[in-house]
Amino acid sequence: METKNPKRFNWSGEFTSSMQKAYADDGFLVIDEFVTTSACEKLLKQSDKLIDDFNVEAHRVAFSATEQTHAASEYFNKSATDISFFLEEEAVDGSGNLLKKKHHAVNKIGHALHELDPVFSNFSYSSDIKKLARGVGLRKPSMIQSMVICKQPFIGGEVNIHQDSTFLYTEPETCVGFWIALEDATVENGCMWAAAGGHSSSLRHRFRKNGEEMEMITLDESPMPMCDTPLPAPSGTLVILHGRLPHYSAPNRSSDSRYAYAMHLIDETADYFSDNWLQRPKTFETKQL
Repeated sequence: METKNPKRFNWSGEFTSSMQKAYADDGFLVIDEFVTTSACEKLLKQSDKLIDDFNVEAHRVAFSATEQTHAASEYFNKSATDISFFLEEEAVDGSGNLLKKKHHAVNKIGHALHELDPVFSNFSYSSDIKKLARGVGLRKPSMIQSMVICKQPFIGGEVNIHQDSTFLYTEPETCVGFWIALEDATVENGCMWAAAGGHSSSLRHRFRKNGEEMEMITLDESPMPMCDTPLPAPSGTLVILHGRLPHYSAPNRSSDSRYAYAMHLIDETADYFSDNWLQRPKTFETKQL
């Protein structure tokens, strides 16, 4: 497969017309050196602290991004308003016993870090994030989900090709992903791949509640566009992803972890569907971006 090279930008504090055009054309935006080395180290240190405090015996929940069986778990659903931990499939045996040390077993931490953890909250609600959110078209941006994705050495799981609006659906569609490399993301350790321009095609699926169960429904049977653009991201790089952009990441079979911090935003002026998996009670206070 012939691959393409993404356009890359640097952040000067303003969302430029060149950035706007690249995002409109490609459905993604790559901004190098958006986060300082010290800020990345601070978020990594806090991630390690959270894992230190995680009681793995109480929560043996394996997360799979290829099979959505985890969604039936009450633990998963409650993570919308909590800081929850999900284990790599290859880190546990059939009985849920760890096959790896705890710090090499966690697949991700989510989904309310931006609300509940002071270190991640201070970072998430920065003026630069707000400027970028408005730059990509969110009139009243609202941060609805956040997570640390660990992509552990040798066992970091595949994230299959998908569109973020499948899981966080609004009408009109407004979901945008902000993905930040806390460690170098390379082709060898499972960086993202995207279908440049693929956001202009239709939404293929919706992941929604049907009673007490979750289901993946097909909206369009057309195959996804080919993800032909690797998005290697040195530590500190920000990748912004349109909600309809097809993208994926391969398993990490290298000896290097690939930690990243991801936030998903929507526009509060849009209708957020009541059958989306992520629902927050009115009593859960959220900050304004």
